[in-house]
Amino acid sequence: VQLVESGGGLVQAGGSLRLSCSASGFAFDTYAIGWFRQAPGKGREEKGIACFVSSDGGTVFADSVKDRFTISSDKVKNTIDLQMNNLKPEDTGTYYCAADHAIVAGRLCQAQAFDTWGQGTRVTVSS
Repeated sequence: VQLVESGGGLVQAGGSLRLSCSASGFAFDTYAIGWFRQAPGKGREEKGIACFVSSDGGTVFADSVKDRFTISSDKVKNTIDLQMNNLKPEDTGTYYCAADHAIVAGRLCQAQAFDTWGQGTRVTVSS
């Protein structure tokens, strides 16, 4: 079971990036998926940036990214994508994808509820 994130990079404020989380060894369609951020010099945030419940399409977003970020799934590719628009310097950090078979993890969108993690992809937003 493995998660691999991709799509990070350097972008100017106001720009967009699309992060992708690819799963191997299991199918996303019965899992809860979360995206979490670790800002430079800080620990990983306990509350997720965005979470998604594959079985019913339910989503949870942090207040700081509502109306800017969206999350979507591609069942054929077995990926979960995080579309980030109107990026701000405070969005800078390493973004981690996480998965858990328990739907409640996606409802809570808390890091401690997820048991499978990727290695992260770095996002830098310049002002």
